[in-house]
Amino acid sequence: MAGYDDDLRFAHVLADSADATAMERFRARDLIVEAKPDLTPVSDADRSVEERMRATLARARPRDAIIGEEFGTTGSALRRWVIDPIDGTKNFVRGVPVWATLIGLMEGDDAVVGVVSAPALNRRWWASLGAGAFAGRSLTSAVRCRVSGVADIGDASLSYSSLRGWRAVDRWDAFLGLMDACWRSRAYGDFWSYMLVAEGAVDIAAEPEVDLHDLAAVDVIVTEAGSRFTDLNGKPGPAGGSALATNGRLHDDALAALTPARLA
Repeated sequence: MAGYDDDLRFAHVLADSADATAMERFRARDLIVEAKPDLTPVSDADRSVEERMRATLARARPRDAIIGEEFGTTGSALRRWVIDPIDGTKNFVRGVPVWATLIGLMEGDDAVVGVVSAPALNRRWWASLGAGAFAGRSLTSAVRCRVSGVADIGDASLSYSSLRGWRAVDRWDAFLGLMDACWRSRAYGDFWSYMLVAEGAVDIAAEPEVDLHDLAAVDVIVTEAGSRFTDLNGKPGPAGGSALATNGRLHDDALAALTPARLA
């Protein structure tokens, strides 16, 4: 963890607080759910988790900027904490336990620390630049994450979030073609697809439309586990608006499969 020890420990503290706040509202009968301008749902839990993390960051890291899904950007420093209070809100509001808090630290364009905490699954993943990726419940009790060694698309397991977005970006046929070429495809969805790539349980994860707060924490975790992580045009990093994570060996083939003929 050399280089980012304190930041990673601090991210775990943020995650502990987020877990407690979110679990208090998970499956609550009085959960308040509203529609945002883009018609995606937001709950009182999303806002409460982000507000508490922002308050902690303001006290402990006052010089750092914050980018959050619910309350936008605060500050302009090169060090930016990028947070998604509840990734998988649609699952959260329906009582499905596949949701997580995502906490990433970026320096400039590079993701250097990431924590993904899924308390309803009793799982947490984390990484810091150059120190590897891990899964467990604490820094002292963890298993190192490593991607799979699958080398052929025909033997690969593919995970995605939904099909609808692929039509919106005009890659519907390309994505269906990749699904058909893979050995297995399942919609584990959102953060979980990428964490399964990091663990070697899934070989390819892809999403056509995502934001920085969906990917900053994910980026450093999957890459430290040995993954290649790019947007659908092959550009590395979490800011491209789309995502493809693979075990590395399959990346070029997956990129080619997801590129429509008009873009090839």
